[in-house]
Amino acid sequence: MTEVGSIHATVAEGHASVVIDNPSQRNAVTRAMCVELQRLMPQLDADPAITVVTLRGAGTTFSAGASIGDLSAVLMDEQADGTRVDHLSRADAAITALSKPTIALVDGACVGGGWQLASACDFIVASARSTFAITPARLGIIYPRPGIERLVRLVGPASAKLILFAAESSTAARAAELGLVAEVVADADFDDRARRLVRTIQSRSQFSTHTLKRLVDGALASESGDGTDIDREWAAAWTAMTEGPDMAVGVSAFLNREAPQFSWKPEAP
Repeated sequence: MTEVGSIHATVAEGHASVVIDNPSQRNAVTRAMCVELQRLMPQLDADPAITVVTLRGAGTTFSAGASIGDLSAVLMDEQADGTRVDHLSRADAAITALSKPTIALVDGACVGGGWQLASACDFIVASARSTFAITPARLGIIYPRPGIERLVRLVGPASAKLILFAAESSTAARAAELGLVAEVVADADFDDRARRLVRTIQSRSQFSTHTLKRLVDGALASESGDGTDIDREWAAAWTAMTEGPDMAVGVSAFLNREAPQFSWKPEAP
């Protein structure tokens, strides 16, 4: 809990639901809330009982972005040694570092830094009534580097510039067309779809989901030229697949028309 706003999580049946909760500021995130995300995410990743993590806003807004009253502390927190810390991007990094599947459940407005946090998840599922806007040009600031680089990867440089320069609000349907959102769900069906999606992912092989997440992220890193050895990663994954238990379980269940009971568990990070 922070003085203004909170980040809290509930865990039930292997699902950790992380909530951005600052209703008086439309779930805007403060420095303390960003720090709490940095603290919380490694704990969720280390908990063997948790298999899926979701991120959502309290009530009918996902997040209005960084709190204007705390903007400098969120983006440029000056340290004793004179360096500045971008706590929003550190929270982003804590989310992207999760080895487990992560889903941003966006119901309502997702603005500015709110989209950066949502996009740090593996994918975004949005209700039809949701809206999206990335708005640094309204405030005379620039968007943090991780957010801009992810935006360019998702929509391409021309669309990224349009989104950033105009700072206009888009519908969920338009956000999906651009590639910002993976799925749009009717408002009345949103919570049910979220529950069913979590259960579906939990029923799949954790070996598959963990490994595929690592390979997709590795492919993106390789394209960015940061030196990731994706060939070595693929070779290790292929060996682990043939030597691990889940492939045999899955094939046998398929042939016998049974629900597979996968047994692979990740090592503690």
